[in-house]
Amino acid sequence: MLLGAHVSVAGGVDTSFQRAVELNSTAFQIFTKSNRQWKANPLKPEEIERYHQQQAETGITPVICHASYLLNLGTADDAVWHKSIEALIVELERCELLKIPYLVIHPGAHLKAGVEAGLARVSQGLDIVHERLPGFQVKVAVEITAGQGTTLGSTFAEINQIIVACQQSERLAVCFDTCHALAAGYEFRTPESYQAMIDTFDQIVGLDRLTVIHV
Repeated sequence: MLLGAHVSVAGGVDTSFQRAVELNSTAFQIFTKSNRQWKANPLKPEEIERYHQQQAETGITPVICHASYLLNLGTADDAVWHKSIEALIVELERCELLKIPYLVIHPGAHLKAGVEAGLARVSQGLDIVHERLPGFQVKVAVEITAGQGTTLGSTFAEINQIIVACQQSERLAVCFDTCHALAAGYEFRTPESYQAMIDTFDQIVGLDRLTVIHV
């Protein structure tokens, strides 16, 4: 198992490797842009080159990216939905340049439009993203959520529903957040309950989808 932390990219994405080394990380997560803003300055060629050099020198792989918290693919608001799609495309393009294998996203919130409508909206948005980015190696890792408010993706069934409804489901993975899952009602604080939870996840989603764990 590879372990690491979420580290800062202050000064450029390439600077993240030294911070990860200082934490004895064997993998780590970053934002490639501000997680609180829609737009981002393009990555400069020299920054991308330094990033790959640092990765080669440190040997730390993989690096995981987390998408902006502003994205909401589950909304019925067309303006926000399309803005989220465009922002997600930019995030994936940045990951592809950096050869980052997984981009973690929160599914979003349906904002009282209903769970089924919200889940369908997420899948539709991901389909558009995949159509716009043919041949990309980076995968979207859908993160399980705590289920507060109208947030989507707080159950294994909802995560699976998002995935199977996508036309290119092979391009999707799952991020399991232990804090979110516990808040959502999943019990795994004993060896027995942990095994039962893992078995349930495997039956509904499939362990082959599990690529990132937030501890």
